[in-house]
Amino acid sequence: MADSSSPIPLDQFRDLLGPKGLITDADAIAPWLSDWRGRFHGQSPAILAPATTQEVAAVVALARDHAIPLVPQGGNTSMVGGATPPQDGRALILSLRRMNHIREISPEHNRAICEAGVILTTLHEAAEAVGRRFPLSLGAKGSATVGGLVSTNAGGTQVLRHGTMRGLVEGIEAVLPNGLIYEGLHPLKKDNRGYDIRHLLIGAEGTLGVVTAATLRLVPALTRTATAWVGVERPHDALALLRLLEQRFGQTLEGFEVIAGDCLDHVIAHIPGAKSPIATPAPWHVLIEFDLSDAPDAAEAEQKILTVLTDFLENGFMGSTGGIDATIAQNEAQAQAFWRLRESLSEAERAQGPALQFDISVPVERMPDYMIDTARAAAARFPGTSASSFGHLGDGNVHFHVRSPKGTTDGPAWIARQGEEISRFVHDAVEAAGGSISAEHGIGQMKRAELGRLASPARLSAMRAIKQALDPLGIMNPEKLIPLASEG
Repeated sequence: MADSSSPIPLDQFRDLLGPKGLITDADAIAPWLSDWRGRFHGQSPAILAPATTQEVAAVVALARDHAIPLVPQGGNTSMVGGATPPQDGRALILSLRRMNHIREISPEHNRAICEAGVILTTLHEAAEAVGRRFPLSLGAKGSATVGGLVSTNAGGTQVLRHGTMRGLVEGIEAVLPNGLIYEGLHPLKKDNRGYDIRHLLIGAEGTLGVVTAATLRLVPALTRTATAWVGVERPHDALALLRLLEQRFGQTLEGFEVIAGDCLDHVIAHIPGAKSPIATPAPWHVLIEFDLSDAPDAAEAEQKILTVLTDFLENGFMGSTGGIDATIAQNEAQAQAFWRLRESLSEAERAQGPALQFDISVPVERMPDYMIDTARAAAARFPGTSASSFGHLGDGNVHFHVRSPKGTTDGPAWIARQGEEISRFVHDAVEAAGGSISAEHGIGQMKRAELGRLASPARLSAMRAIKQALDPLGIMNPEKLIPLASEG
């Protein structure tokens, strides 16, 4: 085995991959050296771009023999620096973008087998063409790839009904750190052969191997939906409404989003022509989507929704005093306008000025208190700041933002001064609520130290033991996810 300080044998990688599979031009590499948010920057002498699983296996085996770290990368849409190479330039970027084939799509069996480089939008379009859909969507769908979605256990607005990526992956093909190919694409309902390698790799952020393909669950296409917008006084009222709708409509409930009023105000100020769907101002808003595809009479189903919402506004439910105002989209264009408000929240928040954005989760029943109490406490603890949130109430995922004081012009300097203290404050509140410091974005580089600070000794011990067992040389996505010994 070569010493890790030895020159990287790029010629050997070129021999394995051919001229298209090795990129050494600095200008071509540069866009892939920084993360999605521009907060993390690294260096790498080359990008490896294999076209097949066998080429990935050969690359990993050669990297193992020379103790060369590899950073798997798809669309490079990580929000936590999870696909950015280290700054010392010792790692090679392993791009899966050439592996972009949908090997199989079966409406009969409701599944698709996709290579790691398939872009999410491409999968959506392919599923739609055969009368099916892949029920996971997010803002970066035009860039995010299947391999990255699997490796980060991505979520989104449809988790309430369909679960995270973990629930949608029925099989995995991957190359392990020793260069062996794990062939697990068959979608077995029952498989008791010991440890579940598939679930080890999902959410591992490339630290245990390279996902090269996945068998994904498809569901019937939406043929009719109903989209509602409700104004409420408190997120507690939104939770009561969620429980009511779950009781009355069951699996018909496709999505349930809660939005602070000031967050919606920022969108309306930022997006030309945007306006609140309801006429009455409200401190909190709820966006709800129903799947009416199987309803015998869609008009009757929509009338039932309207009746239930009206009853909630007037009479409340589970201790709630009710809502403020509500409306149902009258056509597809109006429904899309409702969703555009939701999808523009992060963009509008960034336009307000520098902010620290947290992707966290707490138990669903504690989410209303967390959103209100932590926002108030953060504003009191850090004078001049303001905080608010939005999120997927049905699964407890909170996107919590702490904005810098008005007039702040140097965002990086403000983050450098107060970012760590604010992060510890927000994460301590998450821990006290029994939650997680990462709901759907992963740990990457950004949250690694905080995971080491807050995770239990049992969790850290198990994670490090698994990493050591599967990747004893530490070549798979170094400096990501696994806290250093000094960090926990």
